[in-house]
This record gives sequence, structure tokens and C-alpha cells, in this order.
Amino acid sequence: MPDQAIHDPNDPEGLLRVMHQAADAAGRAIIPYFRTGLDIEEKASDRRFDPVTAGDRAGEQAVRDVLAAEVPDHAVVGEELGTVASDGGSPYRWVIDPIDGTRGFILGLPTWGTLIGLEKDGVPLMGMMDQPYVGDRFFSDGAASYLRDGAGRTHRLRTRSTATITAALMASTHPDIFAEGTERKVFDHLRTYVRDTRFGTDCYAYCLLAAGLIDVVVEAGLQPYDVSALVPIIENAGGRITTWDGGPAAGGGRILATGSDALHREALQLIASAATRT
Repeated sequence: MPDQAIHDPNDPEGLLRVMHQAADAAGRAIIPYFRTGLDIEEKASDRRFDPVTAGDRAGEQAVRDVLAAEVPDHAVVGEELGTVASDGGSPYRWVIDPIDGTRGFILGLPTWGTLIGLEKDGVPLMGMMDQPYVGDRFFSDGAASYLRDGAGRTHRLRTRSTATITAALMASTHPDIFAEGTERKVFDHLRTYVRDTRFGTDCYAYCLLAAGLIDVVVEAGLQPYDVSALVPIIENAGGRITTWDGGPAAGGGRILATGSDALHREALQLIASAATRT
């Protein structure tokens, strides 16, 4: 039987409780599909390979069921099942990606995660990335960021203060996410400066940045459900996350995340200089 529904929509503890409850439900729905050789569908998309599975849909439906029971007046937008408008003009919107990293999920790699974000008046307020197979849950309550690991221990997250790009470790999902032309030119330019670059980490890279293990994440072509949940996790751990021109990241697009203000400024300067080269 679900916990008592929230009556005060401004109660941060209650909202975080609902977020945990939704992540628990998503994990229970998704794990039975993981490493089972399930059928793969392709979305109508301009991407070369944009898969979706029954696990994606089951996970998102599980989250929506929790939200409908606990916060029925809140708006919801998800990658797989569309948008539900708020009832009564609530300022809250939940942003869901049930399996961020579906390609890794299909391959049996535990680098995917369930993203659940909560925005207020369009601004990311709280966020969670849950990896139920490994047992890692990264989250922000709006004031600080934490990791609850597979052993049930909770750790406060802090980014590391790498000051220069030449000392930085960078991550990105894959070089192919950058369109030929400006995007690829910017990525290749950054890559010549950093100490090392790793691929294939999807949402995990942003959370490991918040944990002080990665310094830079750079990506392009993201949707709001790819990034909204990650913004509070990074910012409340001391990091920065913006678009490539320094704007708000919650709308998606071309995204830069770093562990420090100084590193962010340097990376934005390099992006701008690469973008204007002929």
C-alpha cells in the first residue's frame, strides 16, 4: 500500500520521499528485462540507432503510477510516454528518462540509469539517477548531493577542483553524438587539451563528476529528460553544468559539465574559440 500522499506540495522531504519511491518502483519494473535478450524497437528519429525496449516503457509507467498516486496535480514529461499537464496550475514538473543509456542496457552493460528530475517553475529543483542492478543511487535534495551505494551507505558528494583543462579527465557517451561540422570540431578541440577521454558512460559520467572522479563531461543532442535530473546533482555537489554558450542546461541541447568554476570558464572559452574557427 503506498505511503500517505503529500498534502503540502512545498514539503521538500515529502517530495524526496516520492522520488525515492518512484525510483524503487522503476527498478522493480526494469530489472526483470535486463540481460534477457529482449526485443528491440527503433524510434522514428534522425539518430542512426535510437532503440527502445519493453524495459523502458515498464520503467516509465512505474514512475508515473507512483506520481499519479502521490502528486496527482503535478505535471509529468517522459521520454517514452509523453506529457501530462499539471492539474490546477501546480509549478512542479517531473521529468523522466526510465533508461538513460538504452544501448548499454541492450548490451547488458550496467552503465544505464533511471533519471527522475523535479522542476519548479521550469528550474531543476531535485534530481535522482538510480542504477538498480549495481545498487548506486545518486540524488540531490535541492541543497546537497549524495550517493547511496549498493551496501546501503550514504556519502555526501563533492566535485574536485581541477583548475586547468590540461589536468582534466573528460567523458562523453560517444563521438558520433556530435554532428559533423561545428559540434565535432568543438569536441575534437577539447579532446586535444584534456588529459584523457573516456566513452560509453551515459548518465553515469555526470554522477561520477559530482562524486569527484571525472572533471568534464561534454555532449550534444540531449533532450530535457536526458539532463534535468542531473543538474541539481552536479550543482549541489559544487560543479557547473550549462549549454555550450553558458545558458541553462535543463532544456537540453549541447551540454558542458565541469567540476569547478575555473575549469568551466576555460572550457567555455575553448568551445567558443573552436566554434568560430573556419
